[in-house]
Amino acid sequence: MELKFNTSKMASELLRLRAFCLQAGDAVTYSKGELLEREGEPSRWIAFVESGCFKYVTRGYSDGKDHITWFSFEGEFVADYPRFLYGVPAKSTIEAMMPCRVLRVSGDQLKVFFSQSIETMEMRAHIGEHILGQFHERYLDFHCATPRERYELLLSRCPGIVNDLPLNAIASFLNVTPKTISLLRRDITYGK
Repeated sequence: MELKFNTSKMASELLRLRAFCLQAGDAVTYSKGELLEREGEPSRWIAFVESGCFKYVTRGYSDGKDHITWFSFEGEFVADYPRFLYGVPAKSTIEAMMPCRVLRVSGDQLKVFFSQSIETMEMRAHIGEHILGQFHERYLDFHCATPRERYELLLSRCPGIVNDLPLNAIASFLNVTPKTISLLRRDITYGK
């Protein structure tokens, strides 16, 4: 869930969710490689990322390879939404890609927060709609955008990503080879 959003209504709701994490959550640090969630185990957490970056990794159904399906960066939320609300098995492993600091709350804490009023229930619905919109955009990108266009979209969302993450992680996220990313980066950065 990004804090970088389109509407002022969504902005205020996500800021309110961040304030809830600050007030009710725990400040937790993760070392590089440490897991917030593990695929197949009960999902439990949502956290606001104060610093660092997490990757979402899912094992391929037929190829058995790990595929990076999402990132959560500083200023965004990280969670296997909505699974953490119900403690059902996570569909992705969520791993710190560098040292990270988060404000973390449990699904149970957030369910209590959402049940406080009609306003917080509407907030829950809007957050779900926001996430659905993000996934719809990603789905359309995979079907309608070229690898170059997907790379440029990622760069516009996260300008420093090529400095922070290895090429193979970016390639996995964009569903291309590391060689393709290397060529695109060279072409875009150096105009060759």
